[in-house]
Order: sequence, then structure tokens, then C-alpha cells
Amino acid sequence: MKKDFELKFTGWLFIAAALLLWGGWTFTSHHIGEYIQASDFDAVGESVWYWIWMYRIHIFGWVTMSLALFAFMTLVGKKPFRVMMLPGVGMTIIGTMTLAIAAAFYYNYGAWGVGETMGKSPEEVDAFMNNILPVNQYVTCFTRFGRIFSGVGIVLIGAAMFKWKMVPLWLGGLTLLLGLAAMGIILAIPDNFEIYKPLFHVKVLWLIAMGVVILTKGVDLSHQEE
Repeated sequence: MKKDFELKFTGWLFIAAALLLWGGWTFTSHHIGEYIQASDFDAVGESVWYWIWMYRIHIFGWVTMSLALFAFMTLVGKKPFRVMMLPGVGMTIIGTMTLAIAAAFYYNYGAWGVGETMGKSPEEVDAFMNNILPVNQYVTCFTRFGRIFSGVGIVLIGAAMFKWKMVPLWLGGLTLLLGLAAMGIILAIPDNFEIYKPLFHVKVLWLIAMGVVILTKGVDLSHQEE
């Protein structure tokens, strides 16, 4: 395939998504776990504006990943690929934006809670934490379902890549394994964020691999039907 503007734009979007996701996560001053805890507000408050900007970068990483997938769909949304690629990319985008919404909750409540708990007594802080507990519970569901939904979509993308050899076989295989692992870990161990963390870094590597392959080798559409 000719390396035109469409390929370059798509490839760089994948790489930008990886850098934003990983950079915001890695360079933040504090990581919030599955549930927001009172101790998180003290840690965030030590450098609240820096923390806010790192979280914004991380959230825009999810948004940029969705843009990259939309752009990728414009390249491969043709017969016979589209029967697998359209639902695969669509489901991955739904899952990715669900993760962005969940991350926005941690970002908003993390920053807001700093002011709400500052100078408060332990009893007042406990009351505040009890008030946000129901929302906390909902957001953990958003996170889990976002991971599963995107995993289902990535499985379909990987299967299409593998079936029609659109990219090197190792990348198609990695895509399949990433999707299956995302689904399997959440379904088998749904309440442990720590076990899933390495898979986040694998997803970042996958985004980089997608970008580099698209930029250097393009996408093989030789099986495209008229």
C-alpha cells in the first residue's frame, strides 16, 4: 500500500495515544486504586495542579486511541474486512471511551476531594467518603466493563488481521492475545486492579506497534473486493 497521508495520520495517532496514555500514567504524582480513599486526597493535595494535568493527559490518551481506531476503520472498512472490523473497532471504541469516563471520575473526584476534605475532622472526612461510596461502586463497574468491551473488540480486530494477513502475523497474534487476556483477567478476577496493571502497559506497547507497522509497512488490503 502506498504510504499516503491517511496512513501517516493513522500511524501517528496510534503512537500519540500510547505516549499520552503512558506518559500521563507514569509521570503522575499519585495513583488512585480501585476505590478512592481518604489518604488519596492528602497525596493528591501535595501537588494538585501537576496531578490534574497528568490525569488530563492520561484521559486524552484514551480519547486519542479512539480517534486512531476511527482512522484505522477508514482504511480497512471495505469488503471483506468490514464484517469483522466494523464490530471490532466499534466495540473497542465503546470500551475505550467507557474507560475514559471512568478515568474522568477519578480525576474529578480526586481533585474535588482535596478541597472538600482539607482541614476537616476525621469524622467529617468519613462522612464525605460514605457519601461518594455509591458513585465509587458504579465507576469500578465502568472500569471493568470498559476493559471487557475493548477486549472483545480487540479480539475481532486481531482475528481479522490474522485471517487476511493485513499486518505481520506477529502483530495479528499479539492483538488476539491482548483482547483475550483483557477479557479473561476481568472475568476470572474482577475485583483486583493490581493484576490487570501489566496489561495496561501491554496495550500501550500494542498501540506503538500498530503505529510503527502502519507507518513503515502500511496495511495489506490485497484481499479487498470491489
